[in-house]
Amino acid sequence: MDTIFALATAHGKAGVAVIRVSGPLAFGAGERLAGTLPEPRKAGLRLLRDGQGVRLDEALILSFADKSSFTGEQVVEFQLHGSVAVVASVLRELSNMDGLRQAEPGEFTRRALENGRLDLAQVEGLADLIEAETEAQRRQALRVLSGDLGNRAEEWRRDLIRAASLLEATIDFADEDIPVDVSPEVNELLDLVIATLSDEIAGVSAAERVRTGFEVAIVGAPNVGKSTLLNALAGRDAAITSEYAGTTRDVIEVRMDLGGLPVTLLDTAGLRDTQDKVEEIGIARARERAAMADLRVFLIEGEQEPDFEPLPEDIILKAKADLLQDKSGAVSGASGEGVSNLVNRITECLSQRTANIGIATRERHRASMRIAVQALQEAKNLVAMGEDMSDIAAEEMRTAIRALDALTGRIDVENLLDEIFSSFCLGK
Repeated sequence: MDTIFALATAHGKAGVAVIRVSGPLAFGAGERLAGTLPEPRKAGLRLLRDGQGVRLDEALILSFADKSSFTGEQVVEFQLHGSVAVVASVLRELSNMDGLRQAEPGEFTRRALENGRLDLAQVEGLADLIEAETEAQRRQALRVLSGDLGNRAEEWRRDLIRAASLLEATIDFADEDIPVDVSPEVNELLDLVIATLSDEIAGVSAAERVRTGFEVAIVGAPNVGKSTLLNALAGRDAAITSEYAGTTRDVIEVRMDLGGLPVTLLDTAGLRDTQDKVEEIGIARARERAAMADLRVFLIEGEQEPDFEPLPEDIILKAKADLLQDKSGAVSGASGEGVSNLVNRITECLSQRTANIGIATRERHRASMRIAVQALQEAKNLVAMGEDMSDIAAEEMRTAIRALDALTGRIDVENLLDEIFSSFCLGK
C-alpha cells in the first residue's frame, strides 16, 4: 500500500496539532524529518528539519510498529505546535517525499478495517463516536466501537454453524455412529438465535434515535405561546414572538441535550383555518412534522381541544400558566412556570424508550438481522418436515450466516464502504 499522511486534528490555530503517517515508508519518513525515532510505543522529543536542514519545529513523536498501530501498519505521529505555518511546512515536506501521498477521507480507518484491526460495525461505531454530542450518544458509540456487535454476531454464527453441521452429518454420514434424531438440539439452537436476534431488531429504532436524535413537536393554535415556550426551553430567542397570529410560518428547530439524549424541539405554525397561502403551507408542514415527531407537546387554551388525536405518551398542557388561577397541568414560557416539569416529563418519556436498546444501531443492521430471522424460521419449518428436508434447512441456515456476516463486513459490503468512509475527516 501507499504510505499516506494527513493532519489528524482540526485545521486552524491550536495549542497542539497532530500529523499522522501510515504505511511501509512511515518510519523512513519520520527519520528524514527527525533524524531518529523513539522506540515503538514510546514518545520522544525531536527537532524536525527539512531536506536542507532548516529547522521546522520541535515535536513530540510517537511511533507504532506493524500490527500494533490503529491501522495495523507502521505509523508515526508528530505532535507539533498548532501553528498554521508549522503544520503547512511539515505537510509540504512530507508531500515532497517519494512514495508518500495525502490521505483520502477515512483512509486511516479503512486501512484498519482492511488489516483486521476493526470490523465494519466498529468502523460505524467510530464514526458515531466522532459525531457524538451527548452522553447517551457517546456511550452507545463506545459499545459498538468496543466490538460488542461483532462479538454477538460471532456467537450467532457459531451456534448456526453447529446447527447446520448437525443436519449435514445426518446427510453425509448416515451410516456412522451419530445421533439418529438431531432435531431437538438443532431447534434449541435456532430458537436461541431467533430470540436474541428478535430482541436486537426490536431495539434498533430506539438506538437509531439515540444516534440521530429525537424530535419533540410543540403543537397548538396561533398565539397560544408555542414560540415563547420554545425560547424558554432553548434559553435564547430562537423563534420570533408577537401578539399577531400566524407569526410562525415554518418549522423552527432547536437542538438540545436532555438527560444525555439528543432532542430537537420543533416550533410549528399555529393550527387554524386560513386564507393566507403562505401560512397555509406552514400549517401543512406543521401537521406533517408533528405527526412524524417522536413526541408531541399540545398547548391548549380555555376550552380548546387538541387539533388532532394525541398518542398515549403525548403531553397535553394548559397554555399561559402565568395568566391562570389554577396552574396545575399548565406551562408558561413567559414566566417559566411549569417549564422544568415539562423538561423532566419529556426526558423521562424518551429515556423509557431507550431503556431496552440493544447493540445494533443502524437500519443496515436491522435489515441483515431480519433476513437472518426469516431464513431461520424457514429452517425450523423444514426441520419439522423430517430428515428428507435437512439439506434445504441447512442451506437456509447458511443464508442466515451470510446475512450476519454482512453485519461485520465479512462479505457483501464493498458497495457500502465508500459511503461510510466519506463521512470521515482526512486525518481519520
